[in-house]
Amino acid sequence: MTLLEPEDDAPPAEQRGATITPYRDGPLIVRGDFRLVDADGAEIDPGRGTVALCRCGKSGIKPFCDGTHKRSGFTAPSAPDRPRPVSELD
Repeated sequence: MTLLEPEDDAPPAEQRGATITPYRDGPLIVRGDFRLVDADGAEIDPGRGTVALCRCGKSGIKPFCDGTHKRSGFTAPSAPDRPRPVSELD
């Protein structure tokens, strides 16, 4: 198997759903098949298949990132500092 070939038991790309990646000191990058809705359930058209969602709370185009996190000094890791307890995983 090469790196470009999916595993035999892996679902097709269109069935894999979304991948969400928290970038260190930056936004959440969402890639793949996802649906974005507001608090009332109204769909927000992301305009593309990959979006950057604000984590700092200071973006002028929320829920999307506009880069303000760089000027505001926002810091956040790209992964949890410690694993969640098993009791919280259920």
